[in-house]
Amino acid sequence: MRRSALEVVPATTLIAGGTALVSALITLLGREGEAAVIAGFVPATVLHTLSAPDGLILLPVWLTPLTATLVHGGFLHLGFNLFLLVYCGRLLERTIGSAGLVALYVSGAYLAAAGEWALGPNAAVPMIGASGAISGLVGGYALLFANQRVPRIGPIPERAVRIAWLLAAWVGIQLLVGIAASVGGPTIAIGAHIGGFVAGLLLARPLLLWRYRKA
Repeated sequence: MRRSALEVVPATTLIAGGTALVSALITLLGREGEAAVIAGFVPATVLHTLSAPDGLILLPVWLTPLTATLVHGGFLHLGFNLFLLVYCGRLLERTIGSAGLVALYVSGAYLAAAGEWALGPNAAVPMIGASGAISGLVGGYALLFANQRVPRIGPIPERAVRIAWLLAAWVGIQLLVGIAASVGGPTIAIGAHIGGFVAGLLLARPLLLWRYRKA
């Protein structure tokens, strides 16, 4: 019986490898700006029709939350995202399965786009990078594996405080990467990171239950 690609190669490896290949090629060819316009998620295009620059064809807006994950702002941006993807993805994949990991990654990408749109529905700057989708994995990792105890804050329980600190740390690290990678100043899609993280919090346990109910 022929096995599927996910049964032969882990989904984490396939996602990381495909992202690295496409992103590195775009960077090496010096096409990051054009790729961002073509494949990046532009919040304003959800409700408005924007004209493409001469010689470029824009991808359908419903597809861009996924294609945006394949475009990065240089090798530092790409390398850090790949590190977090592999670190969180491998452990999550062992727990929720390959199909669950793919579902969480894709859901994270779309909820990241939704979060970015919610904060700026008329923004015309493309959102690029896999960090929104990876935020879904970080959120799932935070929910399932982060067991370090932290003090509660008033009526807020320990688990909620721990998750909030992990989200703040993730956004802060992304901000530092943005400062290091951007000559013109830091750029970080706050809405995308929050949206992706929320996807991980909402879906990690249902995907875990779904996997073992099928077993």
